[in-house]
Amino acid sequence: MLKGGFFKNIFQKVDQLFARPQRRIDEDLYEELEEAMIGADLNVHTTLAIIERMRSAVREKGLKDAEDVKDELREALVESLTAGDEGYFSPMKQSPEPPTVYLVVGDNGVGKTTSIAKMAYRYQKAGNKVVLAAADTFRAAAMDQLQIWGDRLNVDVVRGKEGGDPASVVYDAFQRARAVKADYVICDTAGRLHTRHNLMEELRKINRVLMRERGGRPADETLLVLDATTGQNAVSQAKEFKLAVDISGLILAKLDSTAKGGIVVTIKQELGLPIKLIGTGEQPEDMEAFEPHTFVKNIFA
Repeated sequence: MLKGGFFKNIFQKVDQLFARPQRRIDEDLYEELEEAMIGADLNVHTTLAIIERMRSAVREKGLKDAEDVKDELREALVESLTAGDEGYFSPMKQSPEPPTVYLVVGDNGVGKTTSIAKMAYRYQKAGNKVVLAAADTFRAAAMDQLQIWGDRLNVDVVRGKEGGDPASVVYDAFQRARAVKADYVICDTAGRLHTRHNLMEELRKINRVLMRERGGRPADETLLVLDATTGQNAVSQAKEFKLAVDISGLILAKLDSTAKGGIVVTIKQELGLPIKLIGTGEQPEDMEAFEPHTFVKNIFA
């Protein structure tokens, strides 16, 4: 369940526009709404499209009540978040045979290692056994940080030497998972875009190793972690990673009461990638599967 303060500031100004007594549907409302939505980190293109949709709905449906316009806004946001997805959200893919393997990428400082720890906690609490692969061998600090989380959560962490081969770490973690009959292997990889070519080759090698060991199947998900608090910078960062990596989904970290919720819509619109998980706080339990209807409902809660 979402925590009480989760959406405290997200779209607060938008909601306040509709809360005014006897709020008229006029040009002032549209202009204020446009300003508030862009201020909440929706991109301009999506904002203008939603405003135009609302204008059309007012004309065609004869809407006179601000609450009706607010309902149109809810529907528009849900459609923006679900376009192209089967059903209304994209659940995490599972392997037909355990262990399921997830590769996690992301720039330094975005909350990648903490997100991996939250994933481990989430699956562990559901009764699963998890093995973590400290395959971001570029930085010893990254391996040490994952080890600290592993010790805290009582989860196996397989690591190699600083500067070592990430693929060999993933191989060792996969073998460890088989030996202990683990359900998940979550791999911390590629903590930087040192060069696109090197990054692509690193992940290709990891997947070749996995395919050899898994009967031709690569990782079940390759997930990019983004910091929700960085707004448009997160979108730019994701575009860079997308050029180098075949990303299957996103983890949006730090989406707590200090974040601007519109970035969720912007990311979905500009990248066309499903948001799989959201981090909603600093504790291990503060991670949830992303569900657009629940997200939009809570924007206006």
